[in-house]
Amino acid sequence: MNERRDISLDLEPGAPAELLRFAERLERDRPLPATAFRGELRRRLLADPAARSPKVRLWPLIAGYAGAGVLLLLAGAASVAGIGPLGA
Repeated sequence: MNERRDISLDLEPGAPAELLRFAERLERDRPLPATAFRGELRRRLLADPAARSPKVRLWPLIAGYAGAGVLLLLAGAASVAGIGPLGA
């Protein structure tokens, strides 16, 4: 846990003591996750990376995002050229 000197170094010089006390109280009273949650999180983080990677096919996602980006660029170019409902 941070000590008083650590918190005070993060604050601007001349910060009110009230703000420092508030920061210390937030640090001291923060809730900790349940032990079961922390254990499960540790097991997942230490698991084999291949086992925890999502089974999502990336190429269709990349193509979809690229296609949407191209369509948005075309719509912007058309509106700048004065074509379509957004063109002025």
